[in-house]
Amino acid sequence: MKKIAIYGKGGIGKSTTVSNIAVALAQQGLTVMQIGCDPKADSTLSLRGGNKDIKTVLDLIREHGNNFALEDMAVRGAYGVICVEAGGPTPGVGCAGRGIIAALDKLKEKGAYEIFKPDIVLYDVLGDVVCGGFSMPMRAGYADKVYIITSGEKMSIYAAANIAMAVRSFKSKGYAELGGLILNHRYTAEMKTSLRHNAETENEKVCELANDFETEIIGELSRSETVQDAEELGKTVMEAFPDSKMAEEYRKMAQKLVR
Repeated sequence: MKKIAIYGKGGIGKSTTVSNIAVALAQQGLTVMQIGCDPKADSTLSLRGGNKDIKTVLDLIREHGNNFALEDMAVRGAYGVICVEAGGPTPGVGCAGRGIIAALDKLKEKGAYEIFKPDIVLYDVLGDVVCGGFSMPMRAGYADKVYIITSGEKMSIYAAANIAMAVRSFKSKGYAELGGLILNHRYTAEMKTSLRHNAETENEKVCELANDFETEIIGELSRSETVQDAEELGKTVMEAFPDSKMAEEYRKMAQKLVR
């Protein structure tokens, strides 16, 4: 079982990327589990046809204590991907990281890994704050590697650097290692030209970040309307537009993550 945590700034495209990678891997016949570690509980939305009706782990704990089954917290999505959403606290009350801790504890307690026997576990983790529960997927026994999604924008680079520093500081404790960066382009070449951006600037900034943390850019994802078109259909690109250029990019990325 390979366990991968994907971190990044909110809005950088983590959930879209993780969900498409999950389907790409499932299409190869692998059993994939995707765990959404964001209080918004929308990581697996496109895997479930855009259906927002899912009970998060914290919802179940609040409503039933420990009196619920594994099947209540883990549902099947596209191509059989096992979908779990940690959820968050009641707005204004409690710590958002608690949902991640509760979800991972409950999955283990209820024998999820023994019952589902996933080949790949993908943690989709909000990376704006890397403390408490948000660092839990990095801990020993959970993810084997951490990958960070970033663009060349200032706040995205800042968040990615914080995540990389957290991974480095936890290394001595036997936590997950940094596997590399994923560059998710925010601009097309045409947009960069019209905005008077140097076409290489975004790459240069992310390359500099990779050098700072002695890691590599393992792959790049283009900005494409195909992604938005698929989301409007409540699907991943892999389902909605399997022959598209973006689908091929996700397939290549999936291979790099499990190599």
